[in-house]
Amino acid sequence: MTAQTGARTGDPERGTLDKAAGENFPVAPFFLPRAWREDLMAVYGFARLVDDIGDGDLAPGGADAALLGVSATDAEDRTLLLDALEADLRRVFDSFDGRPRHPLMRRLQSTVRRRDLTPEPFLGLIAANRQDQLVARYETYDDLLAYCELSANPVGRLVLAVTGTSTPERIRRSDAVCTALQIVEHLQDVAEDLGRDRIYLPAADMKRFHVREADLAAKSAGASVRALVAYEAQHARDLLNEGAPLVGSVHGRLRLLLAGFVAGGRAAISAIAAADYDVLPGPPKPGKLRLLREVGVTLRGEG
Repeated sequence: MTAQTGARTGDPERGTLDKAAGENFPVAPFFLPRAWREDLMAVYGFARLVDDIGDGDLAPGGADAALLGVSATDAEDRTLLLDALEADLRRVFDSFDGRPRHPLMRRLQSTVRRRDLTPEPFLGLIAANRQDQLVARYETYDDLLAYCELSANPVGRLVLAVTGTSTPERIRRSDAVCTALQIVEHLQDVAEDLGRDRIYLPAADMKRFHVREADLAAKSAGASVRALVAYEAQHARDLLNEGAPLVGSVHGRLRLLLAGFVAGGRAAISAIAAADYDVLPGPPKPGKLRLLREVGVTLRGEG
């Protein structure tokens, strides 16, 4: 996870948005039109806030809880905070008297109205984080894909909606890319997730590779864990390849942005492979040169 910037600045909105720099993919790079950048950052701010609530990663002090109308005594109750966030989201979409409480939600309201966005993708992200409070293990790969449908795919759909480029085929390709990016993040964060008592490696695959939960708590991965991570990384690689034609379906600066998403996932998988699939010491991260190389490959339609 990125550093809790908000704790240093005392500004929950700025602290949340600053986490964009730590993502595997570009959130709102400089080469995009200013209006797109502003709207993509508004969407990111919501997605990061809901994840931080679900993970218990809000900045200390309870400022976000207070902004959402949750008392200091309930500021650690993630379910209550998610309920309060959903209530604030309803205010975002209230066309008559909607006055969101949280500054990130007020920022989002301008984007929602400008881009005519619908509530469903945002509600999906909240539902994913509610699920995280109840489900800590996934039995099959299909179960994990169903979770990614809530936790990851809405983000790509929102990018297409903000840029006015949604079509059924692009949504299908975007879903593949976003699910892949979510799987890659899970692979990078196996140790961190285990510390939260969560495992996103499907139990059926763990059994197939003779991996026990205790094996994931080791300081370094054994051969079975490495084989399992390699297997799941191939799933992610296949999904990225399935989604990559999305890049060639658009033009101009949006094409470069989407290439960055795909390239970010590919570069992260390469970093995992370079670590010999040992993700337990910490998240393997790609260097900038590798990322740029993958952007070039993706833009040329190779790989």
